[in-house]
Amino acid sequence: MNSPLPRDPIAEAREQWVSHGWASEADAMAAITAVMRTASIYLQRADAVLKPHGLTFARFEVLALLGFSKRGSLPMSRASELLQVHATSLTNSVDRLEATGLVQRIAHPTDGRTRLLELNPQGLEVLNAARVDLNKMLFAQSNLAPKDASELFEILSRFRRASGDFL
Repeated sequence: MNSPLPRDPIAEAREQWVSHGWASEADAMAAITAVMRTASIYLQRADAVLKPHGLTFARFEVLALLGFSKRGSLPMSRASELLQVHATSLTNSVDRLEATGLVQRIAHPTDGRTRLLELNPQGLEVLNAARVDLNKMLFAQSNLAPKDASELFEILSRFRRASGDFL
């Protein structure tokens, strides 16, 4: 991580927006840019926590989804839908997880056209260890007060719903 800047560049960009006559869009520009920068910071932190487990955040999400499923398995299409990623992105993550023995693709018992993604016992061990580390080193150290985290979640949920992300 680089040294902190002496001034917030997003606040400076907001001031530039206002000074150039775009005041009505300045707050939204600053908020959106801040959300994108914040997402980048959190993703970098998550990946640093997960690296010793041989995971990226995208791969952790696959393991977590399978760990939360009732049977420890899901059709690939359903996993793609729930993770809100393109099937190609999921396939890439699954290929890596399968190569390290954390998940496997298996035939669906009743639908020969469908492949299930299944969490292996080793995958469950890695998931549990990674979850402990993420909770301790990222989520518990988020620099968000509990009330702020809750409010931010509600604000972003309203935006996501209005954008058609979910009903």
